[in-house]
Amino acid sequence: MSETWIILGATSTIARVFARKVSESGKSVILAGRDLDELERSAADCKSRGAPDAKTVAIDARNIESFEAGLALARATSGTVNAAVFVGSMPPQEEIDENPDLIEGTIADSFTGPAQFLTMLAPLLEDRGSGTIVGVGSVAGDRGRLGNYVYGAAKSGFHTYLSGLRNRLGRSGVHVVTVKPGTVDTAMTWGMDALPFLAQPEKVADDILRAVSKRRNTLYTPMIWWPVMTIIKSIPEAIFKKLKI
Repeated sequence: MSETWIILGATSTIARVFARKVSESGKSVILAGRDLDELERSAADCKSRGAPDAKTVAIDARNIESFEAGLALARATSGTVNAAVFVGSMPPQEEIDENPDLIEGTIADSFTGPAQFLTMLAPLLEDRGSGTIVGVGSVAGDRGRLGNYVYGAAKSGFHTYLSGLRNRLGRSGVHVVTVKPGTVDTAMTWGMDALPFLAQPEKVADDILRAVSKRRNTLYTPMIWWPVMTIIKSIPEAIFKKLKI
């Protein structure tokens, strides 16, 4: 059966690597994002790597009206439709503190926009009784921390949404994977100091694909973040609020 991945935030570093890898495995792709020129270049690359088809569509997570074009492409494909969401934005917390208007866009990019799109896509996957959704959250969503608590709050909300969506769609044969990357060598983290366990996008994409094949529910990548975040989540609040982490 033919298989298509619709990839939101397809111009992000990890998404590009992910798109290349699914193309090499013979899957078609629908690349969605804001920059059509970049999407077209990525689509050409995917075709050269083996994707039977590679389409592009302009989608803005902050504009729900832009979603219909991508949904129409998904409905027009035959076979299994999968979705991978790499959308997100993380302004420095100090910039948000100075300009609270940034909160709305951060939450739209990192939570509400992706949740709206997946909610609109879900009936298609339910009707076909197959497919996988990969939702990329963050370890930042596991606990509110001093340096990025607005971004963390958005990702925490997305994690909870994905958990509920997994409960819903699992009843019709659709699987949802929640991905919680740590720090990754991408534009989002460039220029930051002292980043522990910095991972390469290639590693994260490989981990995601393994999680998909094994039908994992939640993935920490790299795996070191699972024990790290288990410890961080277990710290009593009275102590945690005094820590600079």
